[in-house]
Amino acid sequence: MTKQVVVIGGGVVGVCTAYFLAEAGHEVAVIERHHNVAHEASFANAGIVAPGHVAPWAAPGMPRKILSSLFRSEAPVLLKPSTDRALWRWLRRWVAECDLERYRINKTRMQRIAFYSRELLHQLRETYEIEYEQTEGVLQLFRTDQEMKLAEPALELLAEYEVPHQLVDPETARLIEPSLSTTTKLAGALHLPQDHAGNCPLFAKRLRNIASSMGVQFYFSNTVRSIEQEGGQVWVNIDERRFAADAAVIAAGIDSLPLLKSIGITVPMYPVKGYSATAAIKNFDQSPHAALLDESYKVAITRLGGRVRVSGTAEFGSDTTQLNQAALRTLVKVGADWFPDAANYATANFWCGVRPMLPDGPPILGATPVRNVYLNIGHGSSGWAMAAGSGKVLADIISARSPDIDMDGLTLARYG
Repeated sequence: MTKQVVVIGGGVVGVCTAYFLAEAGHEVAVIERHHNVAHEASFANAGIVAPGHVAPWAAPGMPRKILSSLFRSEAPVLLKPSTDRALWRWLRRWVAECDLERYRINKTRMQRIAFYSRELLHQLRETYEIEYEQTEGVLQLFRTDQEMKLAEPALELLAEYEVPHQLVDPETARLIEPSLSTTTKLAGALHLPQDHAGNCPLFAKRLRNIASSMGVQFYFSNTVRSIEQEGGQVWVNIDERRFAADAAVIAAGIDSLPLLKSIGITVPMYPVKGYSATAAIKNFDQSPHAALLDESYKVAITRLGGRVRVSGTAEFGSDTTQLNQAALRTLVKVGADWFPDAANYATANFWCGVRPMLPDGPPILGATPVRNVYLNIGHGSSGWAMAAGSGKVLADIISARSPDIDMDGLTLARYG
C-alpha cells in the first residue's frame, strides 16, 4: 500500500530514509531547514564507515581516561562548566553504561546496524556507480600499551563475530601507511581492511539526485515547528503552514528533541559538539593513503581526494556554534603528529557540528507511541556508518515488512 510519508531532516540519515521509502513505492517528501542536504552533522564529519570500529563512547576505562585528560591543553573531551541538569543526568546514565557487560551489549547492537548499513552502501555504490572520494581500509593507532589493553573487549568482539582484523606492530602499521611519522610514539595498531571512508555530504547529494529521479520531493529552507496526530493522519506544522501525511519520520538529529516534545516523547539525547579541520594536501607522497584513528585523542584522519581531514573531540556543555580553540589545537596536534608534512593544519578550514548522542550508544529506530510517527535518531558520531541500514529499516517498518536485522535494543522500547 502506497503511503504519503514526510521525512523531517535532510542529513545523510534522512536522505537514505527517503531513498529506501521511495524504493518501497511510497510518495516521499523531505523537509530540511537548510538550502541543501547534509548541512549540519553530516557536513564535515570524519567520513569513516567502519562497522568494525563502531562502538559506544561508554566503554570500560573511559570515565577515568576522560577525567585525566580534562586539564590537558590537548584533550579528546572538553567539558564546559555548566548548571544544565540535562547534561548531568546524561553523564550519570553514560557512566552507568561504561560497565563491561553493558559495553558488550551496546557495541553488539551498534555493529548489527552498522554492518548491515555497509552492505547496503556497497550495493548502492555498485548499482548507481556512486563515487564519493572513498578510500579502503581503516587503521586504528595505539600510542601506548595501556590503550591496547583497554581495547581488548573490542578485539574480543571482533574475533567473536569473525570480523576481518589484524593487530599489528609499529613496523607493519608503517608498511600499511608508509607516510606515517616515525617520530611519534606508536605501540601498535588495529587494521580493519574491509572498512572504508568517504565524503559523506558528496554521497548524500548524489543519493538525493537519485531519490529525486524516483519522485522524492525535497523542500529546503523550511523549518518544521511541531507535529500532531489527528484523524489517523500526521499533521506537520511548517512555519505558518500545515499539511497532512500518512506517516512522518523524525530524522532531524538534535533538532528532533523539540519535535518529540511536541508529541509528548522524551529521550535522553544530548548535543555533543564535534570538530574537524580540512586542509589541502601540499605533499601527496607524505599524506595518508586511507583512514586512520588515533585512540589516545579519539581523532580520525581521512584522505578525501586532494584534502586531508582531521576530525574528533567531543565538547559537552556548549550551546553555541563558536569554535573552541582547545579543540582546534587537538586536531592540529594529531594531524602534525602523524603526517607532519602532508598539509598546513594551522590554516585548515575548521568546522564544528552537533552530534545527537544517547548515553548508551545505539540509535533509536522505528515506531513511537504516537500512531504513524517514526524515529530515526540518536546515531551520535556514527550516523554516516549507520545511515543506509537505518533508512532501510524505517522503510521496511513503514511498509509493514519485517526488517532484515534483529531490532532488539534498537527501538524506543529500551527506554521504557
